[in-house]
Amino acid sequence: MIPVCPLADLPTGESVRIDTAPPIAVFHADGQLYAIDDTCTHQDASLSDGWLEGCLVECPLHAASFDLRTGAATCLPARRAVRTHPVTVEDGMIYVHHHAAEEGTAA
Repeated sequence: MIPVCPLADLPTGESVRIDTAPPIAVFHADGQLYAIDDTCTHQDASLSDGWLEGCLVECPLHAASFDLRTGAATCLPARRAVRTHPVTVEDGMIYVHHHAAEEGTAA
């Protein structure tokens, strides 16, 4: 498990980037926590810098969109999904369960 930050430090509608290899973005959206690989599969851009609408994040570079629940690319120019990662909260701290799934597939 990778500690992210206290839940109180990540308000709804916000995200945080974890500098892992590859980087992971954690989003607090629609009352849930989601973690995905932070790099857009279309071109190297940080999704944690994107725009959040419901359970979708829009890449800040070319407006590709990804579903935080599944990692699926929901509009062009991205065609490949980003990996998702399980998230838990224990004693008020957010943790990401990083796994070695194949890049570009949803967990």
